[in-house]
Amino acid sequence: MPFREINDKLVEATVLPGQRMFSQRGAMVAYRGDVGFTPNIQGGQGGVMSMIGRRVANEAAPLMTVEGNGTVLFGHGGHHIQVITLEGDTLYVEADRLLAFDGSLEQGTMFMGSQGGVMGMVRGQVTGQGLFTTTLRGHGAVAVMAHGGVVELPITPGRAVHVDPQAYVAHHGDVRNKLSTALGWREMVGRGSGEAFQLELSGSGAVFVQASEEKL
Repeated sequence: MPFREINDKLVEATVLPGQRMFSQRGAMVAYRGDVGFTPNIQGGQGGVMSMIGRRVANEAAPLMTVEGNGTVLFGHGGHHIQVITLEGDTLYVEADRLLAFDGSLEQGTMFMGSQGGVMGMVRGQVTGQGLFTTTLRGHGAVAVMAHGGVVELPITPGRAVHVDPQAYVAHHGDVRNKLSTALGWREMVGRGSGEAFQLELSGSGAVFVQASEEKL
C-alpha cells in the first residue's frame, strides 16, 4: 500500500521509480525527494476513450500524474480521508471524491442506469452525482474524501444494506444497487425530503458512508 495515514485529514504516499500515481490537482501539501507533478490530460489508464467518457459524463475531475522517488503528503479542503485497498475488484466512486490513487488501477466510467435501470438514473439525480460514476479496478490503494469521517459497512449475501443516498461515498465488490422509496416514519421526523429515498446495496462487498449529508 503506498499510503500511510498521518491523521484523518492527511495521508503520505510513497512514490517509487518506474511507478506512478494520480492525484487531484491542488491535493499536494508537501513532498520529499525527487518527485515530479504533471497535468494528466488522458484520464488515467483509460486513455483517450476514458477521457472522452469522463467528459461526456461530466466526470472530468482534473488529475495530476505523480512520478519520481520520494514521499508526498496529500490533503484537500480539510476533508476527512479514507484509504481503500482493492484486491482485484472494482471501486465505484465519484470523481470529485478522489484524492489520490495507484497508477496501476484501471480507470473507467459507468452509466448509473446500468445498475437499477431507470431507478439508477433517478439515484444520480437525487444524490446530485449525475448519471455516471467513476470506476477503479485492479490491485492497489485509493484515498477518497468525505465529510465528517467514513464508516465501512460490509455487504453480505442475503443481507442488503440501506443507506441515505446523500451519505453514500463509494462501494466495491460484487454489489448491486437500486434506489427505493422509504415513505413512512421518516416524513414525520422531518429530516428532509432526500430521505424519502434509500439506496439499497446487495451482494458481496462493502459500502463506505460519510457521517454527514453534506456534498463536497
